[in-house]
Amino acid sequence: MSASFSSALAAALDAAGSQHYPQGALYVVATPIGNLADISLRALHVLALADRIACEDTRHTQALLRAYGIDKSSAQLLAVHQHNEAQAAHTVVELLHSGLRVAYVSDAGTPGVSDPGARLVAQVRAQGLRVVPLPGASSVTALLSAAGVANDGAGSSGFVFAGFLPTKATERAHAVQLLAVQPMATVLLEAPHRIEAMALALEALGPRKVTLGRELTKQFEEIATVRADGLAAWLAEDANRLRGEFVLVVHPLEQIAEAAQDDRVLKLLLEQLPLKTAVKLAADISGQPRNALYERALALKSAPTDGGED
Repeated sequence: MSASFSSALAAALDAAGSQHYPQGALYVVATPIGNLADISLRALHVLALADRIACEDTRHTQALLRAYGIDKSSAQLLAVHQHNEAQAAHTVVELLHSGLRVAYVSDAGTPGVSDPGARLVAQVRAQGLRVVPLPGASSVTALLSAAGVANDGAGSSGFVFAGFLPTKATERAHAVQLLAVQPMATVLLEAPHRIEAMALALEALGPRKVTLGRELTKQFEEIATVRADGLAAWLAEDANRLRGEFVLVVHPLEQIAEAAQDDRVLKLLLEQLPLKTAVKLAADISGQPRNALYERALALKSAPTDGGED
């Protein structure tokens, strides 16, 4: 056990021990995304109490448990990851039917958001068994809380979690085109070996702001807000900026004149979609009448291309 957490289990027992923890239930436990102190007292208590711990990586989880002074044998850990989740879920369901408490943890953060766990939870619930969430660390909400997007633009009333964009260049470019007409803030994830490609793809968003979080909660945490078309250059300024796991928030569309915004949305959609489909999506996005947008789309399609003077 790390000396820093010598009293953590006792505090967890005092704070959470008197609560009810039903048998035959799956406990979905959020774990730190970097800083070991970002563990809840209830999570510590449940991890100590659980009869089995299903985990994305048994070695990683065993090291985490030991840091907190939680002693679990290898036989009590069950690997449940993206490659075996459907099959391993059957084993978990059997354990729950036998009345055991099973905790599930991913390598970091909240399971089932981007990490494995969603299929497991779905199968457990399909069997009529109980799922108990233990909230905690999440890179998504951590960066959103530091990005300052609440009053940024027209779509500021919520956010979209898009996760990882496609790895193929053409599919990624198409995803960015759709992102360009998304009025709300959008959260993206990316690995270090693909962050440069991501930054180049996001250049299509022009001056739209992007907040990047790197190594969140860790010693070398870095959070910066730049223009989308300047993100690649910002990364290139320092080789250290290419290290670590990345979370990005594409800020909401800024408030601009409604007509100009509707035209921009229509133009982008018309480049990728048939006219009727583009108009329908534009109406859903903007809330404007479909007939008026249809007339405007016809005008945009018939407008001559600006090629300059001879």
